[in-house]
Amino acid sequence: MPFGYCLNTSTIKGHTLSLPEEIAVTVEAGYDGIEPWVSELDAYVEGGGDLDDVRRRIADAGLTVPNLIGFFEWAVDDDARREQGLREARRNLELARRIGARRLAAPPMGITGGGVRLDALAERYAALLAIGEDSGVTPMLEFWGMSKSLGRLSEALYVAAETGRRDACLLADVFHIYKGSGSFAALRLLGPETLGLFHVNDYPADPPRDAITDAARVFPGDGIAPLGTIFGDLARAGFTGMLSLELFNPAYWAMDAREAAQTGLAKLKAAVSAA
Repeated sequence: MPFGYCLNTSTIKGHTLSLPEEIAVTVEAGYDGIEPWVSELDAYVEGGGDLDDVRRRIADAGLTVPNLIGFFEWAVDDDARREQGLREARRNLELARRIGARRLAAPPMGITGGGVRLDALAERYAALLAIGEDSGVTPMLEFWGMSKSLGRLSEALYVAAETGRRDACLLADVFHIYKGSGSFAALRLLGPETLGLFHVNDYPADPPRDAITDAARVFPGDGIAPLGTIFGDLARAGFTGMLSLELFNPAYWAMDAREAAQTGLAKLKAAVSAA
């Protein structure tokens, strides 16, 4: 299947490695890309690091950066909070540009309690996309399964469609699709330009869907997610982007970082091969 493989640094977050160390682990494990977090870039710079050096390290290693993970309130109803959130979004977009990231995650930060209309979200996401044009980085609409606003793939599809912009695209996640609706059928409606990145993980049968949290995510193939169907639907939709391994499991943070990264990639590739 035509996918690339990426390591979201949350998978080895518990090891508190430096950003250069995370890059080294990603390369040694055999991934094609790395997906860091804004908080890691901030910590690196605060410690005296240079983002131009990070970009060089990534390029010299032959890695790409399909996305940067940040948190900013671009979608809230409160005008003052939203303006502050957009200022943070501009800062995050500049960080993404500095390290060569093509996209920036735009999750439902601040609206997980619900009450925000989807049409309003479409207007606000369109405004965020316009801001992204200045930096050459595309904000990617992310949904969170536990959120009461923008918690399902179907809602994200609606919001993206209603922006009226061709650069609207989604960041989807196995866990969040399961947590939000439990149904993966909407993946069949995606096209090759709709999905910018796909977060991969698996989940066990217990705890149940209404109680499961991020910490329960497991390596691909170690849970009950219909990964064969998921990967097949992605391939039929023409998706040729990266599958990014995103886990928050404390048991994996207790492993050696390289072992966790290598094990995750091996299990991800095995799941794709089985599909």
